[in-house]
Amino acid sequence: MTDKNHAPLTEPERQYFFMNAMRGIVLEKERRLGRKLTMHVTTFGCQMNAKDSEKLSGILQYIGYEETDSEDADFVLFNTCTVRENANMRLYGRLGYLGSCKKKKPDMQIALCGCMMQEAHVLEKLKKSYRFVDIVFGTHNIYQLAELMYEREQSNKPVVCVLHKAGPIVEDLPALQKYSFKDGINIMYGCNNFCSYCIVPYVRGRERSREPKDIISEATRLAKNGVKEVMLLGQNVNSYGKTLAQPVSFAELLRMVSQVPGIKRIRFMTPHPKDLSEELIAEIAANKKVCRHLHLPLQSGSSRILEKMNRHYTKEQYLQLVAQIREKIPDAAITTDIIVGFPGESEEDFLETLSVVEQAGFLSAYTFLYSKRTGTVAASLPEQVSQEVANERFHRLLKTVGDVAAKQAEKNLGNVEEVLVEEENPENGLLTGRLSNSMLVHFPGDRSLIGELVPVRLEECKGFYYFGKIFF
Repeated sequence: MTDKNHAPLTEPERQYFFMNAMRGIVLEKERRLGRKLTMHVTTFGCQMNAKDSEKLSGILQYIGYEETDSEDADFVLFNTCTVRENANMRLYGRLGYLGSCKKKKPDMQIALCGCMMQEAHVLEKLKKSYRFVDIVFGTHNIYQLAELMYEREQSNKPVVCVLHKAGPIVEDLPALQKYSFKDGINIMYGCNNFCSYCIVPYVRGRERSREPKDIISEATRLAKNGVKEVMLLGQNVNSYGKTLAQPVSFAELLRMVSQVPGIKRIRFMTPHPKDLSEELIAEIAANKKVCRHLHLPLQSGSSRILEKMNRHYTKEQYLQLVAQIREKIPDAAITTDIIVGFPGESEEDFLETLSVVEQAGFLSAYTFLYSKRTGTVAASLPEQVSQEVANERFHRLLKTVGDVAAKQAEKNLGNVEEVLVEEENPENGLLTGRLSNSMLVHFPGDRSLIGELVPVRLEECKGFYYFGKIFF
């Protein structure tokens, strides 16, 4: 077996050393079993987690595993989220099932990583109730998967490696893209905002921006491989570049990425309203490659609740920002996030949220019931809203969001819009694609168009999606 002491100390050379070592181990297992080894990666949570899972899958594929849709795989990995409690419950439910699978298949390996692993009480529960888990690691050492797998093989014992401080940003590792024509690019990691309800800064650490040259290099490589659309990812992309030795604004980065040959569309997720600058709005307005879609989390329409959330803007400032976007980018679609039932939320506070939804004219909204997260300021606040009241408000919010979104969507009926074709629906044979404003369109066409940008006339609106026909 390869001697770990000979591993390079520099990255990514060190990780390729362990990936190649694991390749040999996997080949030996394949000879013994007489078949290829399989892997299954499940992702909970945000686009950042989805991008991390592409890297994890890429490492596993490099090592020699074949992807499968079934959890009855040789290596099963869950990339976890801890923003809301139901994600935790889903993981524990899946682990209960996998525990029974592993009793029948002892060689099966189970790995857990991501945000949930950064919480001390989760690690304690895993050690106590889920001892069959083979590898546990957190958000700060995603890149070390092969090294941890190698350690598991050498020691023949479970490996737990959760770092409480961010390590280096490791470039140039394998990745397994879901789509050949679009992909995400991490531009920064961590968050400095400390919203009172949010656990993210505690589990992902402080903001760290990637160097522009590394981002452009990745975008160039993706474009050469056929990617037409990229999504720039960060917990708060508006604050990109502040930690660099030579600061670069997010608007400047958008301009750089748009100059990469082959890139036709640029999206980004997620901006924070308090950091959305006039420079950025002007860049989006002038840059035709940047999609006409801004996801601008509101969270609450009450200035009183926004202050308790530590959001650093008021209802009036948010609406002023929306008005500025509408003026400079008339065709922009604005979507949002809203939390219902935050501690101390009164009926009057909630009605203010409904009012902002109507005034802002959101095209869609991700709506959430407040979820108490241990370790956050909001978890200890008095006046926790009852589940019954929160549920009732939640359904009223859904109705208002749906009505407002339908009115916004209907404004585009009859337009001919450019659509990036993503897939074919096997049930009805229709193609599905996404507009610049991020809404879905279903239309008849040949599956050879998947991955192409085509003009489509929007003929029927179904609220959150359209039916259309190709227009040539």
